[in-house]
Amino acid sequence: MSICAARNGGDSLTTGDPSHSRIDRLTEFLIRNRGGLFLAAVVLSLLCIWPASKLELDESIESFFAPDDPLLQAYVDSKASFGADEFVLVAYPTDPPLIEKPSGKEGKTRIALNEEVLDESRDFARELNQVPGVRPESTQSLHRTLRPFDDALSPINLPPIARRALVFPAKLQRLVEMSRKVLLSEDSKTAAIILRLLPESPDISRAEVFRQLRVLAAKHNPPAMVAGEPVQVNDMFRYVEQDGLILGVATSALLIVIILAMFRNLRWVVIPLLIVHINLVWTKAFLVLTGMKLSMVSSMLTSLTTIIGISTVMHITVIYRERRAHLDSMEALKQTFRELLIPVFWTIVTTAIGFLSVMTSGIVPVRSFGVMMTVGTMLVIPACLMIIPGGILLGKFSTDPRHAPGEERLVSGLRRLSDWVGAHPKSLSVATILVSIVGIWGCFRLTVETDFSRNFRAGSPIVQALEFFESRLGGVGNWEVNFPAPTAKEPITEEFLQKVRDLSTDLQTLKTPQGIGLTKVVPITEGLDFVPPVAASTIEEKLDVMRMMQPEYIPSLYNSDKGRMRIVLRAFERQPAEVKLELIRRVEETAKKYFPDAHATGLYVLLANLISSLMADQISSGLVSVAGMTLSVWLAFRSLGFGVVSLAPNILPILCVIGGMGWMNIPINIGTAMIASVAIGFTIDSSVHYFAGYVAERKKGLSRDDAIRETSSHVGRALVLTNVALVIGFSVLALSNFIPLVYFGVLVSLAMLGGLVGNLIMLPVMLRWLPDSAGLHNVPQPVSEPVAAAASAPA
Repeated sequence: MSICAARNGGDSLTTGDPSHSRIDRLTEFLIRNRGGLFLAAVVLSLLCIWPASKLELDESIESFFAPDDPLLQAYVDSKASFGADEFVLVAYPTDPPLIEKPSGKEGKTRIALNEEVLDESRDFARELNQVPGVRPESTQSLHRTLRPFDDALSPINLPPIARRALVFPAKLQRLVEMSRKVLLSEDSKTAAIILRLLPESPDISRAEVFRQLRVLAAKHNPPAMVAGEPVQVNDMFRYVEQDGLILGVATSALLIVIILAMFRNLRWVVIPLLIVHINLVWTKAFLVLTGMKLSMVSSMLTSLTTIIGISTVMHITVIYRERRAHLDSMEALKQTFRELLIPVFWTIVTTAIGFLSVMTSGIVPVRSFGVMMTVGTMLVIPACLMIIPGGILLGKFSTDPRHAPGEERLVSGLRRLSDWVGAHPKSLSVATILVSIVGIWGCFRLTVETDFSRNFRAGSPIVQALEFFESRLGGVGNWEVNFPAPTAKEPITEEFLQKVRDLSTDLQTLKTPQGIGLTKVVPITEGLDFVPPVAASTIEEKLDVMRMMQPEYIPSLYNSDKGRMRIVLRAFERQPAEVKLELIRRVEETAKKYFPDAHATGLYVLLANLISSLMADQISSGLVSVAGMTLSVWLAFRSLGFGVVSLAPNILPILCVIGGMGWMNIPINIGTAMIASVAIGFTIDSSVHYFAGYVAERKKGLSRDDAIRETSSHVGRALVLTNVALVIGFSVLALSNFIPLVYFGVLVSLAMLGGLVGNLIMLPVMLRWLPDSAGLHNVPQPVSEPVAAAASAPA
């Protein structure tokens, strides 16, 4: 991201600007020591390869949130009280169904279970339990639930009448109904097995656990589906890892083709690729040495760093190519560096500010992405300084980049565009205002996406599994509401249990304004009320019976040591943002009527709230980015006017993109939340290029209108070539398996195209609003060659 500063022409500068003198000395140093700097960059990169290879991806759900986030604290407290609720659901169709046609006399029906279905449930559960990382004693299946004496109660010394009471047809019917939407579909044609995972250990990764479960599910006849929040999170990180490699390679390959097509010189393909990969190694090594890890949006690190590095070299290529028309290679490079070193610094800074502004986000992965990309962006500067002099001057083969096909027609078209813009300033101003109004209006229509399944492509295994569970088994959104309960020192009373029953009843009937409610409510009273009086007469005895029937049941709902109890809930995962958050709010509000210290938590709640702050993030990061850009342009050109007029051509396209999302009902997700700040960091560079070229033309003695015309045609050429390459580079993100990155790539590309149009059309109009002397004082000027030499340069 450098500056296409002045084109050929103008008198040599005789300024005594001390900063210009420093640039001359730095340029001489870089050229004189080009071999040593090149070698130092290579050696440093070799030393960084080992630490860079140790960069890891933080796959914990805790990494999504700040350590002091109340939502995370509630989740951690629940894990400490009831264990990690990392459940995997495996479901499959049953044919014939579990419930056979009821039979009976005189209107009394007796439920009849298909024993083959129960046996299949038992055998498949045993098979799944063999997978390392699964807690076998916690596995729930139809066989274990409906045939409890086969597994749990056979050694229990219960009176025969009590044992018979527990398997009485009425109780069996009750067990079947309790299993609905958990282990059995409403039509009895789908069965499920619920697996609880052991804590992750170095011996076996979550990815390997899920891989083995999916292999077994695929082998089952008929094939089974695997789902659950842990699977979603794992798949997301797997896609991030895959994208990191695929997107990086695809971006490099595509941009190689673009560079070859534009400049048709192999040296100018190798130089940017070398800079990019050296910069990547340095960046990754820095992240490792500072203790950072990759986040779930970090798969863009390679592709974005590639785009930034290559676009920087492309600007240098354009200027160097023009200087080579009348200078030898060494003098042409010196001239290029004198023109570009200061501007390239400011364009890198503005890009870095765009990334740094996302640090205002409430989402930890987005903040870590901002830090990583800021580091990667700033390291482009030393990488270019150390590689480019040696890369251009070392060796004997050709160093001259050629002209891209159609460049002359492009320059001619840009000149005509500049004339048209100068002739229609009022019409363009009115059109700008109208477009701004439409964009702002669309922003008020924006919504936030909290359906985590929409982060994946429709054909992915996880989405297909979610659709299966949502349509047959009441979804996979497992969560809870927990509240204070009697401790081990004080017995549970019937009065307390009645409050739990009443709360459960209210939760079962709870609905949002859209008519959406919970698909399953599992309180401790459901199990206790199942135990008949002949089997246990007191509450404590009923607790003991349930502990024997299902060892995990009581501990998963009640912790007497900590004095906490919970009701486990299930809801549809694939819900609109407002519905999901409203359901969570109403559940917690209802629970607080009975237990004021009640809290809703769980992976479902965490993921739903993960991007609930995105609307505010768009505003905060966008404002920080705008302020940073304005300040940077002001400092770079010592002109507040330049800083102010640079805003509209760059903000308006982004406003149109974000407003267009509102009009097209595209919700904000974790990728699109970064568009405003990141896109302006890229588009503002075109403004800086334009200002630098304009100031250079004015310093040659051209009038404002003539300077704008020359800048639009010649600086505009570099802007078009670079932005085309950038847009093509960003389009590679459309290959991502992680949908937020697809939206990010496509929408940032649109914003950059809009920024290019804005800087070629709106910026010239707004420059005419400024005082004639704006930006012409105390600006470090490039050294230009004589006019006569410039006349021979190609257009």
